[in-house]
Amino acid sequence: MTTDHVGSGSKPDPIESKAQGGGGWPGQEKSHGRSSLMRLLDFAGPRKVFSYLGCGLSALSTIASLGPYICIWLAVKDLLAVAPKWSQATGIAIYGWAGLGFAAASVILYCAGLLMAHLAAFRSASNMRKEAISHLMSLPLGYFDLHASGELRRTIDGSAADTENLLAHILPDAAGSFAMILGMPILMLVFDWRMGLACLFPILIALVCIRVMMNDQGQSFMTEYQDALVRMSKTGTEYVRGIPVVKVFQQTVYSFKAFHEAIEHYSRIARNYAMQICHLPQTIQMTALNGTVIFLIPVAILLASGQSDFTSFVADFAFYAVFSGMVPTAMTRLQFSSESFSKADDALSRITGVLSVDPLTVSTEPEHPKSADASLERVSYTYPGADRPALERIDFEVPEGGTVALVGPSGGGKSTCASLLPRFWDVDSGRVAVGGIDVRSIDPHDLMGQVAFVFQTNRLFSTTILENVRAARPEATPEQVMDALRAAQCMGIVDKLPDGLNTMLGSNGTYLSGGEVQRVALARAILKESPIVVLDEATAFADPENEVLIQKALTKLTRVEGCRRRTVLMIAHRLSTVAHVDRILVLDGGHLVEQGTHNQLLDAQGTYARLWSDYERAVSWKVDNSSKAVGKADQNPAGFTAGEEYAASGAEPFVTDSSTGNSDTQREGGEA
Repeated sequence: MTTDHVGSGSKPDPIESKAQGGGGWPGQEKSHGRSSLMRLLDFAGPRKVFSYLGCGLSALSTIASLGPYICIWLAVKDLLAVAPKWSQATGIAIYGWAGLGFAAASVILYCAGLLMAHLAAFRSASNMRKEAISHLMSLPLGYFDLHASGELRRTIDGSAADTENLLAHILPDAAGSFAMILGMPILMLVFDWRMGLACLFPILIALVCIRVMMNDQGQSFMTEYQDALVRMSKTGTEYVRGIPVVKVFQQTVYSFKAFHEAIEHYSRIARNYAMQICHLPQTIQMTALNGTVIFLIPVAILLASGQSDFTSFVADFAFYAVFSGMVPTAMTRLQFSSESFSKADDALSRITGVLSVDPLTVSTEPEHPKSADASLERVSYTYPGADRPALERIDFEVPEGGTVALVGPSGGGKSTCASLLPRFWDVDSGRVAVGGIDVRSIDPHDLMGQVAFVFQTNRLFSTTILENVRAARPEATPEQVMDALRAAQCMGIVDKLPDGLNTMLGSNGTYLSGGEVQRVALARAILKESPIVVLDEATAFADPENEVLIQKALTKLTRVEGCRRRTVLMIAHRLSTVAHVDRILVLDGGHLVEQGTHNQLLDAQGTYARLWSDYERAVSWKVDNSSKAVGKADQNPAGFTAGEEYAASGAEPFVTDSSTGNSDTQREGGEA
């Protein structure tokens, strides 16, 4: 079941209720005014202390990394003091070992810091994924009609990956860079404050440039950038699924307009940001950072002439010349950390967007339906984000054991009616009832147990036939599964599989056709033994042979022990399948325009009669193979087929054969 409406969220429930499952995220109630980083760390739970330890150890590692530079300066100063009598410099070995110790301590502290940070990051990303998936499990099923799988995968998995990288790598490095930026001014101003200022000047320029790049316009870009990634992931998933169609018609990616536009949009905003916002400040920043010596040398030349102790001055200059090489590294880390914090902010807002959607609610005192009748009572519903109602004041009943069919033009509201019965969405007004009880007053698990579904397209899991069918009732025995498969006319499928019920689908070339998948899905519905069945044109894409078998399986599905019938609500496009149901409801534009039996509706000469007439013409088409048509095709210099040329000239390429009657097997199609 799909819709064309776009939006998110779910309708407020007028029944006094409480959220079931998921529904919240760490610190949701007290998160207002807290930084994104603190809210991300909440996902790590007790392990967030490891993140603090990791940042502290990384900062100590950076401070320790300054030690070798000081030792080098002291060694150079001693050597210059006794030059050229180098042997008198007795402290060189001490400085060398001290420098080695500082370097080793820096590496050890950094590794320990990363270990601590990763422990917190992995737990945070894991909990974020678990919380989001748990919350998705509590949302109305209709939510997944409005949000593509590629979009949700990118939102959940991509957001978790972004925050994991932030907490595991960027945050410790940022703490180290921050410690270095605090330590460098002190260290640089100790020995010679004038040369120290010369080395600090490029840092000030870089900070200004970073601020320019990460202003409001830069933050807006980050949101657009992540939106573009989500859009590209969503349309990319759809394109991959449509590759068979693209290859059959020998098309390229340009034929899939949405995917092509998503790629172009992503490329355009990334290029514009790089060339319009970042080009000049990034150029100035990189020039200043990598050219620190350009600022240092003029200052040193100006100071050299007035030095009384030139040897000590040269030692100081050597220190600043070597130490200035650390400036680009520290600032690059800081710049990347700023970018990652922006990405983490966006990731948090996206994951929060999922977690903030109201979950499906359950009454504080749930009731259990005593019968299997179903009804919609003056129901109106508008999809989230839509500008007009999908249903308006719909009122009908499906009696226990009765079969009611929904027909009508596309977009009339048939699938919406069927989706409201199992609470894929909650109504805006009116009431949907099962067994006389409002579905919002029934426990969702209980409601799901009351209804079995068979849709136009069904999916099987990459596991055995046994487990695929047993998904409807996990406690079912293999014998019960076999009975369901037999009732669904699947024994021919099981017999041809190499390992029977234990054959893994999707491996070693074991695949099923569309009709076979539909029959296995019917076996799943039969095994569920629900008193109410919802059929969404279960035979729409079946070939004639499979259709016969599916019809037999549907007969089994709609009946229980003996001759007692289940309650059936079916959506039909192929009108021949509803000619003998108890009652037919005709929906058009969200309104119930007609209802009655097949013969009553034909006599009424209304919408249904028109649909039936169109359907009869559709299923009785045949190609005109007359000699006149063939001769006309032979005389066609442009190379059209007979039907194409007739169509181009405005004539009818097909004729109706009244002798074919109402056969669905002559030509598939005829959707109303």
